[in-house]
Amino acid sequence: MTSRILPIVALIIAVGIFFGYVSPTWTGSIAVAKAAIAYDDQALSAANSYSVQQNQLIQARAAIDPTNLTRLATFLPSSVDDVGFVLDLDALAARSGISLSNINVITNGTSAGSGNSNTAGLSAATNPVGSIDISLSAVGTYAALNAFLSGVEESERLIDVRSITIAGSDTGVYNYSITMRIYWLR
Repeated sequence: MTSRILPIVALIIAVGIFFGYVSPTWTGSIAVAKAAIAYDDQALSAANSYSVQQNQLIQARAAIDPTNLTRLATFLPSSVDDVGFVLDLDALAARSGISLSNINVITNGTSAGSGNSNTAGLSAATNPVGSIDISLSAVGTYAALNAFLSGVEESERLIDVRSITIAGSDTGVYNYSITMRIYWLR
């Protein structure tokens, strides 16, 4: 009789070990580890894909002529740099024979001196290009204004002349009020 009971007890112990230890371990911690490995494999695949795309973009940028990159950085700079812009305008005005005064940076309809301001222009969520308005007063002849506006037009920087107001004079020297908009890449 013991020869029949011993195999049955061994079978019951084997089934108990299977359902008590092997099955929970296999479906529990091993399954969690397999899921983590699968997730890490997906992340590794995405990182490899990103790396390949990044290398392609680096090669494409290296293929662009450095002088064109410099011109693009001048055309649409990565910061406002309104102080540098005002200095460039002042130098252009001096070459043109016009005198600039009362230069103000306009942010959201308010005047804010000539300090750096990154809050003007369109919302960063909707447009990657920011803009800021600069108002200035100028005094000079019409020919000097023409030369000044030609210099602004030929500037390497993206500039919109928004408005010009001319106050008349009998002497040939006029007072001008000019509003310009400059752009930068956010």
